[in-house]
Amino acid sequence: MEKRTKEIKIRMTETEHQRLLERCDRLHLAEWLRQLGLGEQTSRKRPVPEVAPELLRQISGMGNNLNQIARRLNQSDSLTPSERVSLLSLLNSLDRQLGELLEQHRDR
Repeated sequence: MEKRTKEIKIRMTETEHQRLLERCDRLHLAEWLRQLGLGEQTSRKRPVPEVAPELLRQISGMGNNLNQIARRLNQSDSLTPSERVSLLSLLNSLDRQLGELLEQHRDR
């Protein structure tokens, strides 16, 4: 195998660096970037977690609710106070549901 002697330095923000570290999936960042840049399949150090179908259905339903909220926001330039209360209620409900789902599936 040919010895690696060339070095590339790039500048990035702390946020960009953290995002790359999260995405490299516990590979060394340099190895992951090399594989990605050369079009090679990046290997995973940890297995892809299995997700229960029921959990996926529940999250999908929440996504649909978020889409409805976004649609209502995009359809009008201004919201009445009662519409704002309704949207906040929906968002609080989604937040509570997500919290419950996280607790139910935390250590699985």
